[in-house]
Amino acid sequence: MAAKIMILNGPNLNFLGIREPHIYGRTTLKQIEDSCQALADQLGVSISFHQTNMEGELVNLIQSAHGKADAIIMNPAAYSFTSIALIDALKIFEGIKIEVHISNIHARDELHRHSITSSACTSVICGLGPYGYLAAILAAVQRLGQLPETIPQALHGLAAAATA
Repeated sequence: MAAKIMILNGPNLNFLGIREPHIYGRTTLKQIEDSCQALADQLGVSISFHQTNMEGELVNLIQSAHGKADAIIMNPAAYSFTSIALIDALKIFEGIKIEVHISNIHARDELHRHSITSSACTSVICGLGPYGYLAAILAAVQRLGQLPETIPQALHGLAAAATA
């Protein structure tokens, strides 16, 4: 059965490409979604892609993934630094949870440096720009043991080493 991955995006990410391009670049959220869909198609997995500015909607989406998705990839954006509700919702989800940040939050100002939501995640990817979403999809599919044979052998070698 093909893996099901839910990709969640928090507040203000709908303004990627416009908002602080010196930090987040000029790539739009729609371009990220299109790239994620193209990779998902190539890997034979299904994704659903969501963005909301509302914390409660993110909680509802995480809860809706219970029993229906194999992995959640989430860029909680500002809620990374404030949301106990997201932490609690993520703890309920038993699948793979990968937090993504476009910028390297560890190199940012004190306000944007420490993600509390990462404590409830399987792993964190930050500082890779929009490519972080693609890396997260590959990582989730690898962790689920569903990397297709069409993926370059070098990635399969890393996948085998990572699970050994």
